Amino acid sequence: MIVKAFLQLIRWKNLLMITFIQILFKYVYFPVFSVDVALTDVDFIILTIATLTIAAAGYILNDVFDVKPDLVNKPNKVVIDKIISKKKAYYYYLVLNVVGIIAGLYVAYRINNLSFIAIFIITALLLRLYNTNFKKMPLVGNIIVSLLVSLSILIVGIFDIIPAITEINTVDQYHAFRVLIDYAIFAFILMLLREIVKDAEDMEGDKIMNMNTLPILIGKKKTNKFIFTLSFLPLILVTNYSFQNFSDVPLTLAYMLVVVLIPLLYFMTKILYAKSKKEYAFASKLLKFIMLLGMLSIVLISISIYYAK
Repeated sequence: MIVKAFLQLIRWKNLLMITFIQILFKYVYFPVFSVDVALTDVDFIILTIATLTIAAAGYILNDVFDVKPDLVNKPNKVVIDKIISKKKAYYYYLVLNVVGIIAGLYVAYRINNLSFIAIFIITALLLRLYNTNFKKMPLVGNIIVSLLVSLSILIVGIFDIIPAITEINTVDQYHAFRVLIDYAIFAFILMLLREIVKDAEDMEGDKIMNMNTLPILIGKKKTNKFIFTLSFLPLILVTNYSFQNFSDVPLTLAYMLVVVLIPLLYFMTKILYAKSKKEYAFASKLLKFIMLLGMLSIVLISISIYYAK
């Protein structure tokens, strides 16, 4: 029971998704596009461990600070003080951060750039500040979480592509990293939308903690309209990106327009009239699914390029 509670505490499904996305880029995208890399398989595993442990620590701290609102928002999912004490949760939080920073230090050493350890230290500090201060501010906390999620994609390129840049491969490495940036932007926008949706879902419990999230500040109806309007950004960007890059690859273009954009349009119709916790919870899960579908497009792109060679 404690193991199950711990896995719930660290959001193992989210961590699995991060791992899956990093593996996609490392072992599908990089080989097909002949990207020069700096990390060995062992180094990459340690980089993933660093990413996951710091993320897990952040999830634990979030639940420690959110015990009171979670008793209102999701009473059946509360772990802290029911199965795992706050003291033990803090212990897990510290251990995971230490493991993450040590793992990050090792990978930074392996690429001969110890200054890159700052990425992991700053991430851990931002997660701490998010839970103590920024979470209560409208949009600020949402943006920080979204940035950190997009960083989990970029970090593969930062540690694997950038250190392998030479005078000969500069242009190719730049283009490879640019693709990672494009996917990170997509993840950032989708995550930002999802964080605002979750704030609307958790509005009642957040009021107890005197938070000043966007739904509390302007109400659910206006928040729905804000999310709906903001959703046009990924809609336009993905449409434009797809026609610019995949117009000569019909299968990939069809995937982006049908598999990614149609669910996004469906989300927009649902969120505009959402009222209940159930409706917001569905919208949140739908955005997570759309994000995964978007990331999976790299597989189709890689396959198309592979057979075109």
